[in-house]
Amino acid sequence: MLQCIFILSDSGEVMLEKQLTSHPVDRSICDWFWGQVVSHGDSSKVLPVIASPTHYLFHVVRDGITFLACTQVEMPPLMAIEFLGRAADVLSNYLGGLSEDLIKDNFVIVYELLDEMIDSGFPLTTEYSILKEMIAPPNIVSKVLSVVTGNSSNVTSTFPGATASCVPWRTTELNYASNEVYVDLVEEMDATVNRDGVLVKCEVYGEVQVNSHLSGIPDLTLSFANPSILNDFRFHPCARFQPWESHQILSFVPPDGEFKLMSYRVKKLKSTPVYVKPQLTSDAGMCRVNVLVGIRHDPGKMIDSITVEFQLPRCVVSSDLTSNHGTMNILANQICSWSIGKIPKDKAPCLTGTLMLVEGMERLNVFPTFRVDFKIMGIALSGLKIDQLEVKNVANRPYKGFRAQTRAGQYEIRS
Repeated sequence: MLQCIFILSDSGEVMLEKQLTSHPVDRSICDWFWGQVVSHGDSSKVLPVIASPTHYLFHVVRDGITFLACTQVEMPPLMAIEFLGRAADVLSNYLGGLSEDLIKDNFVIVYELLDEMIDSGFPLTTEYSILKEMIAPPNIVSKVLSVVTGNSSNVTSTFPGATASCVPWRTTELNYASNEVYVDLVEEMDATVNRDGVLVKCEVYGEVQVNSHLSGIPDLTLSFANPSILNDFRFHPCARFQPWESHQILSFVPPDGEFKLMSYRVKKLKSTPVYVKPQLTSDAGMCRVNVLVGIRHDPGKMIDSITVEFQLPRCVVSSDLTSNHGTMNILANQICSWSIGKIPKDKAPCLTGTLMLVEGMERLNVFPTFRVDFKIMGIALSGLKIDQLEVKNVANRPYKGFRAQTRAGQYEIRS
């Protein structure tokens, strides 16, 4: 049972507080938690479940916004983490993203959503398709009416249609002129390369995202050509577990609109699409930098939006860096950002220059870690392929669309 939920900005400010029981939690717990964030340097480095002197704390970070929950009683920690993740997803869908301004501008809707999603500390309704029938999403018309009428409530007086359905995440009255369903494979590649150029870790985190516009109560079956490569999978509540356990087939009645059907992880991949070869040599108070970027393994699709970033060490007082392709910028927080875009066929992008060290330091003693970003449309680098999507209980033949994309996650090269 959760006792309280706080929503914190990227500076640690409490933007919203929701007390869930008759035993209120003091806001000073947020100060203690933010002290842990500061000591670790980043909220993403703090463990998702930690124990304070008075409470157990659970937190999820999305787009710089921290969702923090507290309890003093024993409870399944995964339930708290899952609920906070669901709450973040619902708010992101409602508000069109997550930011400090969006949450403050739509404070009433955020509070109403939490009222419906959790009751007396226990999760209640977390399905977006049901919540949007209960609470109208924000728009210009509703904001004008609330100002004119003085009624700021967005809760509808009608009962959600999904409550009369055999599946609680889908209403029975859906009817489309043209039936369509789209399936996207969206993957992030995490990789670590040591200073000798050896691939230490390479794995892919992926999601199967579905956008369904089908009439009635359709029944879908999705199969993969190579499901045996998948690990650590998680499913939307609509997915039936028995067909997956027996035959690695996803059988489900989809919610209406966009939703995440499943997430997965593919481990121990052997190659990466992009290589970065940094060389740093220092003497006499100066460090010479040479960074070469190229394609290691051609995925068969264009690699786009390539960016290389690294943090300048504190002992660097000035820098003079140039590139033969793309643009090089040094940001206010001393991060060097090299935007490459697409790699040309006639030359390999190269970054060269010098770093001047503080007076009295002969050699660089702290070597930066290079972070790489890229995007590849039309392919899943894990090798996962969709074999077939079967749609039943739909009168007209539906249109089916399939896409795949891969982007860099925590892709790091040590120098």
